[in-house]
Amino acid sequence: QVQLVESGGGLVQPGGSLRLSCAASGFTFNRYSMAWFRQAPGKEREGVSCISNNSGTKYYADSVKGRFTISRDNAENRVYLQMNSLKPEDTAVYYCAADLWCSTRTMGVPRNWGQGTQVTVSS
Repeated sequence: QVQLVESGGGLVQPGGSLRLSCAASGFTFNRYSMAWFRQAPGKEREGVSCISNNSGTKYYADSVKGRFTISRDNAENRVYLQMNSLKPEDTAVYYCAADLWCSTRTMGVPRNWGQGTQVTVSS
């Protein structure tokens, strides 16, 4: 079965950086787009970034553009989210997701989700 396991979350000060990692298994990783979503307390889950199967297409939400970078390693079945210049409003549970529409303008609804990793940005 599909498994997505996130790691790399934690507590960081404003302006700091974190790198999230997602280990995927149970499907042919290099055939599917991957994504990161996040959900802050009391808010709806929102799409942060997605990447196509061959890394040729990437999308970023306006709120993270220029600060976050998505990448993937098809040999290792992993997807990453490098988060720089973190702000308190980036505090959320971050979810790895698989098998969704991903274009430069938008991202769709994934078929598979990880369990999430907490990111807290606070001084």
